[in-house]
Amino acid sequence: MPVRTLTELFFVAAGYDKPDCLLQKVGGEWQPISTRELVDRVQRLAKALREIGVVRGDRVALMAENGPHWPTIDFAALCSGAVLVPIYPTLLPEGAAYIVNDSGAKVLFVQGQERLDGLLALRGEMPQLQQVVRIDGGAGEGFSSLDALLERGAGADRAAFEAEAKKAQPDDLATFIYTSGTTGNPKGVMLTHGNIASNVSSGAECIAVKREYTALSFLPLSHSFERTVDYVYFYRGATIAYAESVNTVPQNLVEVKPHVFVSVPRVYEKFQARVLDTVSKSPAWRQRLFQWGLDLGREALPYRLKNERPPGLLGTKLAVADRLVFSKIKARLGGRFVFATSGGAPLARELAEFFWAAGVPIYEGYGLTETSPVLTVNTPERVRLGSVGPAIPGVTLHIAEDGEILGKGPNIMKGYYNNPEATTEVIDAEGWFHTGDIGHLDADGFLFITDRKKELIVNAYGKNIAPAPIENALKASRYISQAVVLGDKRKFLTALLVPDFDALRPWARGQGVSFNTDEELVQAPQVRKLFAGEVEPVNAKLARYERIQAWDLIPAEFTIEGGELTPTQKVKRRVINTKYKDAIDTLYRTADAGGD
Repeated sequence: MPVRTLTELFFVAAGYDKPDCLLQKVGGEWQPISTRELVDRVQRLAKALREIGVVRGDRVALMAENGPHWPTIDFAALCSGAVLVPIYPTLLPEGAAYIVNDSGAKVLFVQGQERLDGLLALRGEMPQLQQVVRIDGGAGEGFSSLDALLERGAGADRAAFEAEAKKAQPDDLATFIYTSGTTGNPKGVMLTHGNIASNVSSGAECIAVKREYTALSFLPLSHSFERTVDYVYFYRGATIAYAESVNTVPQNLVEVKPHVFVSVPRVYEKFQARVLDTVSKSPAWRQRLFQWGLDLGREALPYRLKNERPPGLLGTKLAVADRLVFSKIKARLGGRFVFATSGGAPLARELAEFFWAAGVPIYEGYGLTETSPVLTVNTPERVRLGSVGPAIPGVTLHIAEDGEILGKGPNIMKGYYNNPEATTEVIDAEGWFHTGDIGHLDADGFLFITDRKKELIVNAYGKNIAPAPIENALKASRYISQAVVLGDKRKFLTALLVPDFDALRPWARGQGVSFNTDEELVQAPQVRKLFAGEVEPVNAKLARYERIQAWDLIPAEFTIEGGELTPTQKVKRRVINTKYKDAIDTLYRTADAGGD
C-alpha cells in the first residue's frame, strides 16, 4: 500500500525485521545491522532529541558521509516531528555554516574531526544553533556525541515514540535540501512528508525492488536522488550496504554483490573506461572476441530491451557472448546484478547502448530536488534509449511554447525557504513547476531532454545550441573523460577536453611519447594529433554552426573539490568560464588568427 508520510514508511520498514537491514564495512569486514537494532537506535535518539529541546518543526542539520548513522539520525528527526537539513560533506565550513544559519537549525550532527573543527570555529555565525553533536567520536568542549545521545535515550518507550511519530501529516515539512547553485547562495528546497512519500510509492511501483535484494548506496545521501531511492529500499525491505567511499565502489561491488544500485553517468563512464582499458591490454584474439560480443549485443538490443532471448542463431550466439564476454563485466558488478538506475545528469545514448548490449540494464530517469526528485523513469516494461522515460504515476508533464519542461504532481516542493520571489519564478499560478530544462515528449509519452534552458549557448549570430549532446558525443571517445563546450555570444564553438589519463598514458608510452607529467603529456604533438582525430568524427555529424572550431586539453579532472562540479557531478559552466578564462580567450584569439 502507498505510504502518506515518511514516518509511516519507517514503520513499514520496521515490520520486515531483517537480520541484515543495513551493512557497513568495519575493520575490513562487512557487519550487519538488524532492523531491531536500527529501530532501537532511532527510538533512543528521538527520545534524546526531545529531551535536549527539539520540538515539532525544529530543524536538525546533518553533515556526514553515507553510513548507518544517516538513517538513524534522519528517521529520529522525522519521528520527532523535526525537519532534517542535510549538508553535503564536501562543502567547506563557510558553506555549511551558511546552511545551518539560513535554515535556523537548532542541532547539528557532524562527522569527522576536520569538519567539526571548521564548524566550531564558525559557531558565532550560527546564533540559533544550540547543540553540536559529533557522530564518530566522544564529546569535547563545545560539542556532545552521538553515542552520548543514544545512551541518554536508553529505555525509550515504544508506545510514546509511535504516538509522537504518527502525528506527522502529509503536508508537514520533512526536509530542507539546499540546492548546489552554480552562482550565489544555495536555496533551501522545502519538501513535505507527502512530497517524498508520493515519490517513494510511485518509484517503487515503476522499478521492482525485492526484499531479497541487496543495494549498494554510494551517492551522497545529502542529495535527494540517493536519499529517496534509499527510502524505496526501506519501503521494499531490501538490504542497504553503504560503500566505504565513491573511490572504493569497484571493490565494494565485488564484495557486496549487490542486485541493484543507482548512480550518476560519471560513474558509468568510468566503469566503461576501465572495461575498455582492460580489453585494450588483452591479446588481440581477446580484443576481437570482445568486439564480436559487443556487435552481437547491439544487434540484439531490441530483444535486450524487452528482456527476451533473440530467436534462432542470434539467440544462440548471444548466449555464447554472454558466457564468454559479458560475464566478465557482470563479475565486476559482483555477479548478482539485476539492474541499475541513472540520474542527476544526462546519460549519453552511446553509453547506455554499451551497457544494454552487454546485458547490463540501466534505467535512466529524470527529476530535480524540487520534485522530490523523480518526474520520469524508464522501466522494465517501458524503456526507450535516449529518453528519460515516461512520467511516473501521479505526475503530469507539459512542454511550454519555448520548449521548457513543466511538471505537476504531489511531489512538487512547497517552495524555497524564506524566498517567495524565487518560488514564484519556478511555480506558476496554475501550479506548474518550471524545470529550466528543454525537451520534448514523443507520441508514447517518453521525455527527451535537449539541455538546460539557462545553459543553451546563443552564438553571435543568434543561433541556439545545446552543448550537452555535443559533449556526450565527445565523451564517447575512450580518450576523453570530460568535455565542456563553450561559445555563448561568440562566433563559433570551442571546447575544453579532459583526457582519460588511464587510457592516454599507456597509449602515449606505446607511441614513444616522452613525458614526466600530465601537463607535458597534453602538449605532446602526437597527443594533439590523436585528439584532433577524436574531435573530427564528432564535427562531421554536426551542423556547421555546432562544430568545435578549436579545443584545448586540460591536464587535470574537473572535480567537486576544485569547484568545477556540483555534488552530483554537473559541470558549473560559470566557474569553468572564470577559472579557465585565459585558456578560453587564448583559444579564440588563436582560432580567429587562423592558428592551430
